[in-house]
Amino acid sequence: MRTEQEMMDLILGIARNDERIRAVYLNGSRTNKNVPKDIFQDYDIVYVVTDTNSFIKDEGWIRIFGELIMLQEPDKNNQSRGHQVEVYPTYGYLMLFKDGNRIDLHIETKENMLGEYGSDKLTVPLLDKDHILPSISDPTDIDYHVKKPTESVYLSSCNNFWWCLQNVAKGIWREELPYAKQMFELVIRPHLDEMVSWWIGCETNFQVSVGKMGKYFKQHLPDSYWQQYEKTYSDHHDDNFWNSIFVTCELFRRLGREVAENLAFAYPVEDDRNMTEYLRHVRNLPKDAKMIY
Repeated sequence: MRTEQEMMDLILGIARNDERIRAVYLNGSRTNKNVPKDIFQDYDIVYVVTDTNSFIKDEGWIRIFGELIMLQEPDKNNQSRGHQVEVYPTYGYLMLFKDGNRIDLHIETKENMLGEYGSDKLTVPLLDKDHILPSISDPTDIDYHVKKPTESVYLSSCNNFWWCLQNVAKGIWREELPYAKQMFELVIRPHLDEMVSWWIGCETNFQVSVGKMGKYFKQHLPDSYWQQYEKTYSDHHDDNFWNSIFVTCELFRRLGREVAENLAFAYPVEDDRNMTEYLRHVRNLPKDAKMIY
């Protein structure tokens, strides 16, 4: 596997030797001092170019970076699905190489760069042939810190969490596994993860990021809470699914109450109590039932 130094030498060497490439900058986790380095970190690179068209037309130019396992071109994929994509200001290549390294490379015009550069505060300039990159501050992940909720946002999240659990329950009773699972993972879990994030925010004075999709939850939660969180995932068996739902409810309840206490909000105790009783009832409802109650 090529080292970080080898990869950066390659990335910048290509840029220096290609007159079309006028500047280079880095985004993402490699600019963030709070993210531990590991072997899976990719290189989020942007080349500022004189024009993108000559690169796009030459489909083989990226081979210079190394031997590929796989390539994805998101803009091309979107076009193939019929989406209107303006590729000339910017274009992306996601590359996974046979040595395990990954580069997420975007090429963009100077005009596009001037409209976006520095909007992501995790940005570090690497090369500037013409002194076109605007001056920016040192990289910071402040924009990714957990945001303190207002009470209305907090209550809305609680309300939707408890309300939508009845959809999961009926999906299990009807033996509609895809519906029940997706309702749980796509609707319920985001609210649980939101509450986890707020709890971590309260514990850290809202000065940390929990990472994309909560990937840093484990390092911020006490072991007891993390072990409970792990149990919110289940397989396809009804009993296991139901067990994970009640663990989810218990964890949401504990975190929700602590967040409410910390932020001087009112936790919706009645919604919690009523829906928990309803879920227990539906779990025990016979499959041939003619009425719910």
